[in-house]
Amino acid sequence: MSDIEELLQPYRSAIEPALEAATEFGPGCPEKLREAIRYALLAPGKRLRPALVMMSAEACGGSISDALAPAVAVEMIHAYSLIHDDLPAMDDDDLRRGRPTTHIQFGEATAILAGDALQAAAFSHLYRYCREPARAARLMGELALAAGPAGLVGGQEDDLAAENIRIDQFASPLAARKHLESIHRRKTGDLFIACAKLGGIAVGGSDEQIDALVQFAGAFGLAFQITDDVLDFTASDEQLGKRTGKDSERGKFTFPDLMAAEQADKSQLESNQAAGRTGHVTATEIHPGIELARDHAAAGIRDAHRSLELFGARAVRLGQMADYLLERTS
Repeated sequence: MSDIEELLQPYRSAIEPALEAATEFGPGCPEKLREAIRYALLAPGKRLRPALVMMSAEACGGSISDALAPAVAVEMIHAYSLIHDDLPAMDDDDLRRGRPTTHIQFGEATAILAGDALQAAAFSHLYRYCREPARAARLMGELALAAGPAGLVGGQEDDLAAENIRIDQFASPLAARKHLESIHRRKTGDLFIACAKLGGIAVGGSDEQIDALVQFAGAFGLAFQITDDVLDFTASDEQLGKRTGKDSERGKFTFPDLMAAEQADKSQLESNQAAGRTGHVTATEIHPGIELARDHAAAGIRDAHRSLELFGARAVRLGQMADYLLERTS
């Protein structure tokens, strides 16, 4: 068992049966739809997001069980987003977590409906299992904001649009990287922030505690995306359980690309543009960008650790999960 598997084991032991139970929708749910929902939601995974919910609750003095309902809801939103992200009209992926994507396995229409159902189920789960109405409303509101048009969905829209944008359309490679960070702070980071907030809210954390958790999750989320981009260049399909190299092939911005472009001198950029290139750095030139991206991720993890000082020993596991990002290979 790897260090990250050992760290996450108590949280996975709690979340897996809860996810299983949450897919019992009653006789009105068609069997094919139920199968597609379970296929996506129960697919093998580390469960980083629900673990972040439960670890945040522990940092505020609560327990794993106190945060189980929002942990389930967050994983439902995450699973829905992956189903839709993989669709032919979006990223058009055929492999996720080492298995055929949901639309490949069940058809595009059923996959769309499974994503729709999971999004609704996330909020109905909070409604059913959070006993205090005011707290349930706050949990639902925070999750809706993170998953909505100014959060996850808005980031996804800008991510798709970025396929048609060149680096030389920005004032500088740095400006292009800031745009990429804006995309991923919404597409990826807002849900991580929601995880931290929901964990704190579920156990009655103070405003000061929740603010510190938000700072942690923001830094964690950006570092997660940077390392994800690095792995897209350095890992195999088998390691990641999905197709690698697709973002670069489609001309999408990645952190290694943009950080390599930032380092390149003006004459190199002009030469690239004169040769008809779009500013995208090829795999043979990317090594400086990979190291720069890793350094940027490491700086973010240092920021994440500083955000945890308020909690002392109660946040040790959050700190360990942050450190894992710098070592992850899958």
